[in-house]
Amino acid sequence: MTLWCHSASPGFLASRLHLHTRSNNMMPWLRGRVLKVLRSERGFCGPHGQPPPLLDPQDIVATWEAISLGRQPVPEYFNFAHDVLDMWSQLEKAGHRPPIPAFWWVNGAGAEVKWNFEQLGQQSRRAANVLRDTCSLQPGDRMMLVLPRLPEWWLVSVACIRTGAVMIPGVSQLTEKDLKYRLQASRAKSIITSDSLAPRVDTISADCPSLQTKLLVSDSSRPGWMNFRELLREASTEHNCVRTKSQDPLAIYFTSGTTGAPKMVEHSQASYGLGFVASGRQWVDLTKSDIFWNTSDTGWVKAAWTLFSAWPNGSCIFVHELPRVDAKVILNTLSSFPITTLCCVPTIFRLLVQEDLTRYQFQSLKHCLTGGEALNPDVREKWKSQVGLELHEGYGQSETVVICANSKGMKIKSGSMGKASPPYDVQIVDDEGNILPPGEEGNVAVRVRPARPFCFFSCYLDNPEKTEASERGDFYITGDRAHKDKDGYFWFMGRNDDVINSSSYRIGPVEVESALAEHPAVLEAAVVSSPDPIRGEVVKAFIVLSPTYSSQDPEKLTRELQEHVKRVTAPYKYPRKVTFVSELPKTVSGKIQRSKLRSQEWGETRGSPRKAP
Repeated sequence: MTLWCHSASPGFLASRLHLHTRSNNMMPWLRGRVLKVLRSERGFCGPHGQPPPLLDPQDIVATWEAISLGRQPVPEYFNFAHDVLDMWSQLEKAGHRPPIPAFWWVNGAGAEVKWNFEQLGQQSRRAANVLRDTCSLQPGDRMMLVLPRLPEWWLVSVACIRTGAVMIPGVSQLTEKDLKYRLQASRAKSIITSDSLAPRVDTISADCPSLQTKLLVSDSSRPGWMNFRELLREASTEHNCVRTKSQDPLAIYFTSGTTGAPKMVEHSQASYGLGFVASGRQWVDLTKSDIFWNTSDTGWVKAAWTLFSAWPNGSCIFVHELPRVDAKVILNTLSSFPITTLCCVPTIFRLLVQEDLTRYQFQSLKHCLTGGEALNPDVREKWKSQVGLELHEGYGQSETVVICANSKGMKIKSGSMGKASPPYDVQIVDDEGNILPPGEEGNVAVRVRPARPFCFFSCYLDNPEKTEASERGDFYITGDRAHKDKDGYFWFMGRNDDVINSSSYRIGPVEVESALAEHPAVLEAAVVSSPDPIRGEVVKAFIVLSPTYSSQDPEKLTRELQEHVKRVTAPYKYPRKVTFVSELPKTVSGKIQRSKLRSQEWGETRGSPRKAP
């Protein structure tokens, strides 16, 4: 892979931030320094574009952190690429950052890409020119990003921010049906993907009238597609960043629900761009000297969480291509590179602790994080005993930033998701929205009235009913159940809906049931979660067969139905367990009672690892 490093001078102006420096909440020393900069003609940029010595990077990050914590008002205008990345580029040139990359990518076969903030700025400005000039994307236009862990994903994400385009990440396992729904629902004007997914896009693109341009990340060409790498080489490094307001849209994520199709969750420039600064400092414990590896898929929100928590703190994002999850590859990578901070979903940590961890030396590793699903206490204990580091668990959703966390320096109660993360006021409430006392199980809820936190999703796009239904009284209801102990720690008990969380993939049962129903053997189907020692939980299908298939070999038919689901929807959604039944439990009105099937699977075990001692 080629790395282009042409010169450019972005020129960062602090006045774009419109900080309310008169606020009594701002620390006096910080207020004075920021005022000096804002009153200067060059903003943050001193002679020759260098940051003036009167303002230390710690002061700037502290200001962002104060906003993230809700102690300062959100600026009217904010653009993450211009106000964060370009600032670090200038500070880097002035020697205010260690000589480590801002982005470091490896593929395990010897290929490697390293960009400092200046090079990242140059490449992302090239990418922004491709989006603006070749794809004709305007502020507010939407672009789907469906790429494996390639450097281009991070480039195009930043390019979307520079141009004001709205990025829509998706996992690489999406099928034709998934892609068609997402492109039609989002009305995306452009898509960027790799060789493996391009044929799927071609089969459905004619049914997506809004789709105007298709970009291919490849070293070869394909009819109907524009080669992104070729366009990037030819593009200019000069680009004027769009002036975005803090509440302008930045990203859309599709999140599975229990009824109907996935919902579109929209986040603003500020909710993501500034919302993760505090958790990046407190939970992830990042500084400008850290190298942060998050193994998440690029289609997951955690990839964005990494981007928006690491770079404001001047940290390096480390990426391994990881075509497939391999415990030995992960452990060898940790031993071979100076990674200081690691984040994996519990499923991966369950795989890692099955290896002999004492055979590896992680000389740089100092902080480990996990989230996305329940973490077994025995996994935490094995990791701690063999590696010598705690696993700091965090909890959040597509609709939020980090809601609860076991931050660095906190006492960890094994099995707890930690305490509420500022600026959120997190409570346990009943079904009417009343706050419950410590020890009582209820709904995990975030206060949104009288003031809605800025680091919160804007809405479920095109679904005002669902947006309204997500709130009860003064609170947003997460859909998760837990209780809070007398010390303020939250203990997860499970979902109060039917969403399946398998290896941190959220899977709606209706999607799988609909796929099964397309097979002639299936008369009726109900899908629920089932416990699994590695994945936490997996998809299980209860199926009533059509009479003509009732005499077929169950094992052969199970494999046939599993392969069918893999073809019809994303392969990770297929039922790993199948049981054939004569009938399904139903209400008097004929509605399938998934809750009874789920209780049958879990019994009293569900949530038990989360109960407070």
